[in-house]
Parts: sequence; C-alpha cells; structure tokens
Amino acid sequence: MTARGVFLITGLPATGKTTFANALARELAAPLLSKDQIKEPLLSVLGAADRSSSRRLSDASFAVLFALLEQHLAHVGAVVLEGNFRPGEHEPTLTQLLVRHGRSSCAQILCRAPEAVRQERLRARAADTTRHAGHRDASWVAQAQPNGDAFLEIAGPRLVHDSGATDPASGCALIRSLANRHLV
Repeated sequence: MTARGVFLITGLPATGKTTFANALARELAAPLLSKDQIKEPLLSVLGAADRSSSRRLSDASFAVLFALLEQHLAHVGAVVLEGNFRPGEHEPTLTQLLVRHGRSSCAQILCRAPEAVRQERLRARAADTTRHAGHRDASWVAQAQPNGDAFLEIAGPRLVHDSGATDPASGCALIRSLANRHLV
C-alpha cells in the first residue's frame, strides 16, 4: 500500500531532523523536500554576512520549499518536508496548499534532543568545513532552547521523536503504520 500525506519534520537546529527525514522518505518511498538543501546553494552563491542575511535566505528557502510542495502535491501520494518550521508563521501558507490540493491535515514529527546532545552537535557543525558558515551554527551554540520547539497549528497526527534516545527507524515504522491506516 502506498503511503499518502504530508509529513512535516520540524524542530530546533541539531535535533536530528535531517537524519529522521531521510529515513522516513526512504521508508515511505516519498520525495524529501528539505529547507537546507535549498539554502545551501543560495549561501554558496549569495553568501550571508550576518544573521539578517541568513534569515532572508531562510525565508527564501521556505518560499521555494512551499513552491516545490505545491508541484508535488498534484503528482505524488506522500511528501516529506524537513526544516525548522516557525510556529505562528508558516501555518497560513501550508494550510492554503493543503486545502488547495484536497488535504485537510498533515502529520508532524517534532524532533528533540537533550540540550547537551544538541549543543555538542552544533559545535561539531560549526567546526565542519563542508557546512556553510552562513548557517550560523556557532551562534546557535550560545542559545539554549530558542523559540521554535513546537508543533505548527495544523490539524493532523503529532509525534515527538527524541533523537538522543530513539533510532529514526523505529519512529518511521510508527509513521508508516499511520499512513497505511489512512490516518494521515
């Protein structure tokens, strides 16, 4: 049975979103649309000299991600979205897209990790020469639990994945079960 639905993976930086989203997309045989896969090339071409520039590129990346979602919703049964979605900001666009394509909800997976684990991951990212400095990972290290660690106000199943304690495959199996029972 083919899974249907939109699966939104969100959470703070360094909480395991990308790892989980990749595992889920493989499990569902669904396309993965990732905000950072869009932002990376923009950073390489345009750069981001400061936090404001990085935020503008993030905003542009989310706009592209939603445009790609629009195309995918017309042609595929399931789509996995990954990014640090902003509660109170991204709901209107996502809700409009879902409604326009006859869908009333999406499954949300909020990735979390113990703060010590998250900080360790952020420090490793900041030292990673293959990751663009425009992500500002070093500045995230100084911030303990910034806003954004919440679900979006959109109908649908909500699950929390603790990447410090749970293997992504076990969470993916649960979500696949939901999708196969048409709860998504």
